[in-house]
Amino acid sequence: MTMIIAGGVYREECIRPEWSRIFGSGGRAAAAISLLSPGSKLVGYACSRWADDVRHSMAAFGITTDLYEIEDDISFHYMHPLSQSELIGASDDRQPSIRAAGDVVLRFGFIEGDAMVAAKRAIYDPQNAGEVLHFADNGSTADELAFVLNEFELASSVGKGGEDGARELMGRCRADVVVVKNGPRGAIAIDRNGVKYVPAYDATAIFKIGSGDVFSAVFAHFWGEQRCDPAEAADLASRAVSSYVESRNVQINRVGLDARIAQRQIYGGKPVYIAGPFFNLAQRWLIEETRRCLHLLGCPTFSPIHDVGTLGRASEIAESDLAGLERCGAVFAVIDGEDAGTLFEVGYARKQGIPVVALAESPRPETLTMLEGSGCHISTDFTSAIYHVVWAAQR
Repeated sequence: MTMIIAGGVYREECIRPEWSRIFGSGGRAAAAISLLSPGSKLVGYACSRWADDVRHSMAAFGITTDLYEIEDDISFHYMHPLSQSELIGASDDRQPSIRAAGDVVLRFGFIEGDAMVAAKRAIYDPQNAGEVLHFADNGSTADELAFVLNEFELASSVGKGGEDGARELMGRCRADVVVVKNGPRGAIAIDRNGVKYVPAYDATAIFKIGSGDVFSAVFAHFWGEQRCDPAEAADLASRAVSSYVESRNVQINRVGLDARIAQRQIYGGKPVYIAGPFFNLAQRWLIEETRRCLHLLGCPTFSPIHDVGTLGRASEIAESDLAGLERCGAVFAVIDGEDAGTLFEVGYARKQGIPVVALAESPRPETLTMLEGSGCHISTDFTSAIYHVVWAAQR
């Protein structure tokens, strides 16, 4: 059985951490399952200036290719893996649809065109909310159909999230399985037999770019090819994501997945306290971005500049800030700059037994002594720190 992946091949650029690759959803998914499903095939579009590079790279993974060459050099640019990506190089013209037929086909949404698939088992990852309900509109068919999408895509397309939204999607699109991803909160897998929770798995570092592609690819292999139960396939996919985001090694090996450590089930939880200076534009931008990313992941926050402000006597501001801190489940602390207020809040939190995740991109070594000694989790990477503080707030 040869698995077919119909998906985009795009350039990816990230500033921090530094990342410059030609992957895209299709290319990454094909590489991800190259050890699990040798001889799989990638079908997609590729810029003519680097299409041969893609062919050679995929061949090194043991993947065959059927690429439709185009002129557009499409890329996604990121400030960091949780930032809103900037799409570069895509024209307004849509390319002719490509075709993919086989026993198992994983279809992704495209920027430049579309894929019409015919499969015994099809797995559809629409990539954006606007494409969710349109699997069959271009003539695609499947004896059995599974959707893999995130909570935002689901809620935006059918007007509701969670199990209710998944059931609505199943009814509208005649899907057999819906898997809804929730980032650090894991996922749910729904079929006609019920709904099962799938945990997220721990990782020392979190490289978020492409994690959804890996999830869909590994799920497609285990549900589509190995005929695993949807929840079991989704659980293995979640384990695979943990391995990928930690190492950035896109090839997934079945060995070692069982050893991944599950995070606890998360439904809401206490807020995260955002500790950091906000006295100039760069400092304020980082506080705003931290708050946005935490909200994006479904985590409530308490931010002194937003929830208390700077008006009033120092004693009143300090009292309100510390009262907010005591209600929180964890602290996200920006250590660079060694702001006195932030360091005080870290010490206060540790005295109260509240976990602290410290973002320290360029600290002086002596700055970290008390943080390390008091049990703070110290990270040099913004995205990793965000995920770890979400997890810490739920424990």
